[in-house]
Amino acid sequence: MIRIVIADDQELVRGGLKIMLEQNDDMSVCGQAADGVAAVEEVRLRHPDVVLMDVRMPRLTGLDAMRAIVRDDPAVRVLMLTTYDLDEYVVAALREGASGYLLKDAAPDELLRAVRAVAAGETVLAKPVMRRFIDGYVRAGPARGIPPALETLSARERDVLRALARGGTNAEIAAQLSVSPATVKTHVASILAKLGLRDRVQAVILAYESGFVAHG
Repeated sequence: MIRIVIADDQELVRGGLKIMLEQNDDMSVCGQAADGVAAVEEVRLRHPDVVLMDVRMPRLTGLDAMRAIVRDDPAVRVLMLTTYDLDEYVVAALREGASGYLLKDAAPDELLRAVRAVAAGETVLAKPVMRRFIDGYVRAGPARGIPPALETLSARERDVLRALARGGTNAEIAAQLSVSPATVKTHVASILAKLGLRDRVQAVILAYESGFVAHG
């Protein structure tokens, strides 16, 4: 069971999300918060697996609340869910410990997949955010060349890295490569360890920066 706290200053949004999430047997909403201070307190009280956090909220912004939450308990996964599709928010959120950044116009199935992926330890970015992230922070410069560390990856790990760079979740990569999601998770952990990277987003950046994966 994935235990979830919803932090959003709009009651209708919180109510709608709660109804949608709890229609799934593997999800339970254990708390709600209407501002950033309440979100931090609710997480300390409820110890959820995932927090759905809006970026802009009263008393304490979603970004500041997220920082406090991951500082208190790094095991809690924060998925930013917002209408604000701004580079400065995306970069700040990922830099400070968010596990994902999704827009509120996402389809219900996309949100559910994101919650499950984040709970499983993955990093999730909305497709438009991922494309712009790559264009703005990677594509602007020439490929640096394949780093020697990439030579340490097995053939299967290279396949997984290519699929990661195209935005695949563990489940999607597993289906593509005809392996189990658990096997993909093991490969991702090995890739990050061999390359000395913190998370999947850094792996994607490296793949494009180095020219290991070509744009388009």
